Amino acid sequence: MTAGVGPLRRLVVLRHAKSAWPAGVPDQLRPLAPRGRRDAPAAGRALAASDCLPDLAVCSTAVRARQTWDLASAQWGTPPPVRHDHRVYAAGVPDLLEVVREAPAEVETLLLVGHNPGLEELVLELAGDGLDDTLEQVRRKFPTSAIAVLAWHGTRWAALVPGTALLTEVTVARGEKD
Repeated sequence: MTAGVGPLRRLVVLRHAKSAWPAGVPDQLRPLAPRGRRDAPAAGRALAASDCLPDLAVCSTAVRARQTWDLASAQWGTPPPVRHDHRVYAAGVPDLLEVVREAPAEVETLLLVGHNPGLEELVLELAGDGLDDTLEQVRRKFPTSAIAVLAWHGTRWAALVPGTALLTEVTVARGEKD
């Protein structure tokens, strides 16, 4: 990983919470399962506890991602603005990078809420290194409600390139069963 110039920026990647598979419902319209409705608020609490609240969120337009965002951000006093972007749904690394690089320069912490395998691949592509065993954790599995925090220095998001971020944290948020 090479040291960049500019302020510290963080890309927080959140995989949507566990979804349901109702018969006859198109993939984009699948809602969260009961476990997902428990885990999504836990993800919001985990982000607050680790001081990773975003300045801006970009969320897939899929129902399960939107519900994850709604439940997670409801855990914060004042949620940041959110952009629902159809490009995040079923996206690969090139499309996800394009979305991230469009973030305004004043955004220091960006949250991306989306899907696998794209999110996992994005984290592994951007991370030139990781603290402790974070890279190995993502390589093993990036399950629903997983959160990855990538840190890098740069003057603008458009300058983010593969291999230049440090994977500082990986958390899998799980809510309490009733």
